[in-house]
Amino acid sequence: MNDYTQVTFTVTPPEEVATDILAAMLAEIGFESFVPDEQGMTAYVPLNSYDAQALAQVVGEFPLEGYKIAYDTVKIEGEDWNAEWEKNYFQPIVIDDQCVIHSTFHTDIPQARYDILIDPKMAFGTGHHQTTCHMLRAILGSDLTGKRVLDMGCGTALLAILARKHGACDVTGIDIDEFAYENALENIRLNDTTDIDIRLGGTDAIKEGETFDYILANINRNILLADMANYAAHMHTGSVIFMSGFYIEDMDILRQEAARYGLRYETYAEDNRWTMMKFVKE
Repeated sequence: MNDYTQVTFTVTPPEEVATDILAAMLAEIGFESFVPDEQGMTAYVPLNSYDAQALAQVVGEFPLEGYKIAYDTVKIEGEDWNAEWEKNYFQPIVIDDQCVIHSTFHTDIPQARYDILIDPKMAFGTGHHQTTCHMLRAILGSDLTGKRVLDMGCGTALLAILARKHGACDVTGIDIDEFAYENALENIRLNDTTDIDIRLGGTDAIKEGETFDYILANINRNILLADMANYAAHMHTGSVIFMSGFYIEDMDILRQEAARYGLRYETYAEDNRWTMMKFVKE
């Protein structure tokens, strides 16, 4: 069981714009999960990835004026964190009456076309965050029948599972975090979608010569920029990539980088500045 460092942030004033920006900055130094509250936010990072100096630098370089940020840290046993998550943070969610996402401990589950079981542990992706909701709606709005789909940074494998249930014939999920990899394997078993190919690694885990009809990349801006060439190399003419995990202010730089590799921008969706963009390979 992985252990984590829990960091409780007090943000004054405790406005959502500040906690969202703080979460994005923390993601760049290895933080994986974020739970907002009335005082600010609680964030979690694997114990072996925690860097006190990097955390102090993030707080010291916070870009918005007029905010005060204080924080406390504590080590959390993985098992204890999971119990808290299940009890307090993960509630069933319904996406457009088409997809219900819940865990094994939930009762009185709403009915929807697709029923997905997710026991999230510490892996990102329960459907509650705006970026995940964007991606779920993108999947539901696409004809995936008989398509090959890649879910990069798959986390819980939620997106991969929905893609498979929505008609994709060949689905691959990849995550660089070993705990996310194990959790993804558990979740595909829960959903009877064990034909999904879950791999441990980054873009290096994509096999030479593999191409996909759809790529789902809900990660963060810097990783998207760094891996854009690799995504494009595994797409064919007409392939679609949905990217999310960034703010609306990041759109221009991502569009410019995508254009370098023949990815044509088509449209975007935005919720409280969290954004998803759709590109097509020319």
